[in-house]
This record gives sequence, structure tokens and C-alpha cells, in this order.
Amino acid sequence: MHTWSLVSICVLLGVVVRWGVSLNSYSGAGKAPMFGDYEAQRHWQEITYNLPVHQWYFNTTDNDLSYWGLDYPPLTAYHSLICAHIANIINPEWVQLHKSRGYESSTHKLFMRTTVLVADTLIYIPAVVLYCLWLNDGTIRRKTCTLLCFLIYPGLLLIDYGHFQYNAVSLGFALWAVVALGLGWDGLGSMAFSLALNYKQMELYHALPFFCYLLGKCAKMGLMGQGLVMLLNVAATVLVTFALCWLPFLSDPAQTLQVLRRIFPVTRGLFEDKVANTWCSLNILIKIRSTLSTDFQLYLSLACTILAVLPSCIRVMTKPTFWQFKLALVNSSLGFFLFSYQVHEKSILLASLSVCLFLNDLPLMSVWFLQVSTFSMLPLFLKDGLLVPYVVTSLAFLFFSVYLLSALENCSEEELALGVYHKILFFLPTMDLAWIVRWKFYISVSAMACLSIASVALSPPPHLPDLFPVLVSTFSFVHFLGTFFYFNAVQFSALPSNKSQKKIK
Repeated sequence: MHTWSLVSICVLLGVVVRWGVSLNSYSGAGKAPMFGDYEAQRHWQEITYNLPVHQWYFNTTDNDLSYWGLDYPPLTAYHSLICAHIANIINPEWVQLHKSRGYESSTHKLFMRTTVLVADTLIYIPAVVLYCLWLNDGTIRRKTCTLLCFLIYPGLLLIDYGHFQYNAVSLGFALWAVVALGLGWDGLGSMAFSLALNYKQMELYHALPFFCYLLGKCAKMGLMGQGLVMLLNVAATVLVTFALCWLPFLSDPAQTLQVLRRIFPVTRGLFEDKVANTWCSLNILIKIRSTLSTDFQLYLSLACTILAVLPSCIRVMTKPTFWQFKLALVNSSLGFFLFSYQVHEKSILLASLSVCLFLNDLPLMSVWFLQVSTFSMLPLFLKDGLLVPYVVTSLAFLFFSVYLLSALENCSEEELALGVYHKILFFLPTMDLAWIVRWKFYISVSAMACLSIASVALSPPPHLPDLFPVLVSTFSFVHFLGTFFYFNAVQFSALPSNKSQKKIK
């Protein structure tokens, strides 16, 4: 009873913080003619409610794809349709075809914010609770502290409840899949991840670890015996889930191809905005977008992404343990973010979810990355008028995570899994790597604070109008690349002695 009281308090605090963020501005508020992501989500409700399914992804007189055309998989469209039916009951003007474009009111904002909270409460939050309680070691206090920090991660809150999106749905399904695999429910896990992938195509960032982990388990069980049965069950589950999600679009190949073209818009180029990945950072020195053809950019990013994630995927396939699987999720999602094609700044949330899985195991490195991931989206938050919630949630997360998880106290070389670095840096004199990491953390947090203040208080030089967004993205890129190397090193080193075997069964 005491446990569930603590859990209830943590969940309640998480909901209060979410609703507090939702009281602020949102993407494109009052900014005609395109507005922003808030209008995109509302417009999808309008389209799915008023048009037949076969017109959802096609450019027609009633569906101008240049005005926030639907570009997510079918499950997102179905979710929009459900929200649209509820909206129509409350106020038909919210989803009236054509006439509802750019609709804004306090009542409609309340409705839209509520739809995010309902989806979050039904899908994401329960998965977080189950993961922290069932798949983490330690005392009840330790588990509930991890739960609270997981729930108040500011990056997701500021994007979903501030900027306005439904990332908690796809991330929630992915987390349900992780929980299911951790408990040995491989069929349920496959179905949950298929739903995540059919909600947002960016879940491909997590797809290879799921595939390699399950294939590795099947091979370990014997592909001529129980392993074959498991493989067939998983394959059948995935195929049936995909078939049900895509059923309205499978009758006509043209429909299927159009949906695929919409959700994979390769014509947009390598990147659009100041993103903290390799290509945007490299473009500062070498103008990749202007010197390389679009096709070559696509092939280059594909090759680099495969090379980046391949070692981690091979590792989890040959050693299919839950610990290796979690590490592969981090390395795959970070590899995709750093090197893949058409990366958006919000895609860092996919890597952030993976790192959240290590809040209990590697608290300092996880908190550090999560803080930087939030900071990397600072230009977007400033554009949306979310400075105050950014500052408040970032400081709250930093304080509670460092204090409750004892991130700066229990961070010896063994607890940080830094032993492998002594082997890599054998040519250097013996150093206290834990001390170095702590001081790098202090310097990093101080630099983020200074850059945040400078971005708000200072005006960039006229000849460098994007100075602060570039500094933020480059600073974040260095951290993301360092985290990518760190988690790869952890994956290829021995399991830390303080990690229970429960995690890898």
C-alpha cells in the first residue's frame, strides 16, 4: 500500500507539471498563414473527419498537402479521427472543412491540451510506472525516485505540452514494447512496437535493436526448434498488426505508395533547420547541401547510419540479453539522430527515451544527456514563447534527478562503467576518470546556462543572425557524439558488477 501511495504521488506530480507547461503558448500561436504544429494537429482532425480515407494522403481541392498535409502513418490519422469526432460533439466549428483553418480560442486550446494529457495518461505514464517498478533494481524509494525523474523529463513535456505534439503515444507504445520484452512477453512486445512504428515512422530509430534482439533470442533457442516457433509467432504478430493498421490503404497499390511517399519525404533534403547532428554541424565548415547532390546526400547518410548502428546491433544479436538490448536502443537511436537523413530537432526524444531507461543504472550520464537534449531544442522553445517553462522544468529536473538519484555522489569509475576507457587510453598516465567526468558535467551545465542567457539577452551580430542557434546545436552535437561513444564503449565492455543479473534474463 505504501508503494502505491508513493507511485500515486509521483504520477500526480508528473501530471501537475504537464498541465503547468500546457498553460503556456504553443507552436505558431497567432502566426498566420501557416501557424504551427498546433494547427497541423488540428488540421489533421479536420481532414480525417470530413474526407473519405482514400483522400487523406492525396492532394485534392479539399486537401491541400502544402498546408500541413498528413505525413505520418495511419495510426496517427486514426487518432486524429477519434479526436475529431469528440471535437465535433463539443463544437463543430473546430473541424469544419476549410473554414476552421487557423482556428484559435481558449476553449479549443483546453480541448487540444486535454487530448495530449489523456493519450499520455493512457499510454505513456502506465508504461513508465511498470518499467520503473518491475524492471529496475533497488529499494522502493530508489524506484519511485527514478519514476519521478522519468516522468518530469522536460524535453518531452515541453514538446508535447508546450510546442504541441503527441510524441508520448509513439514513445509510450515503444516503452510498452520494452517492458514486454523485459518480462519475456515477446509477442506482446512485437505488437506494441509495431503500433509505435505505425504511429510515427521515426520509431525506425529503435527498430533494428528490436529486430536483432528477437532474432538473436530465436537463434539462441535454436532455429530448428523452439526458436523457429518463436520467430514465426513474432513474424505473424508483426504482419497482422501492420495489416490491420494499413487495411484501408491496401486495396489499391496507389494508396499504399502515396502513404509511403508522404511519410518518407526524401525530396526535402538532408536537413531543414539547425539540428544538433553531424550534417548540420559539418555544414558549418563544409557546405554539404550546396556541394553534394541530393541523391549523394541520401546515400551518404544511409551508409554512415548503417556503419554507426551496425556494431551495436551485431552485439545484441550475438548476446541477446535485456541489458544489451537497452544499450542497443540508445546506440541505434543516437546513431540515427547523428547520421540519418531528414532529422528534426525533436527526434532527439527517441534517443532520450532510450537513455531514460538507464536513469537507475547510470544516473549521472543519463541526467547529463537528458539535460543537453532539452537544451538542444532551446531555439524552438524560444520561437514558441516557452522560455519560462523551459527554465523552470530544466532546473527542476536537474535538481531532483541529481538529488534523488545521488547522481554526483555514487559515481565512481566502476559505477560509471569507465573501466574500458583505461584500456583505450592506455598510453596516458593513470587518471581519475570519475573526477574528470564530474568536472566536465559542472562545466557543461554552466555553459548551457550561459548560452541560454545569451540567446535571450544578447543580439547576434548582423552578419551572423543564426549565431546562437548554431552555437546551441554545435555544443549539443559534441555532447551527443560523446554519449554515442560512451554507450558503445559500455555495450562492448563487461557488465558492471553492481548490475543485477535480473536485468539480463
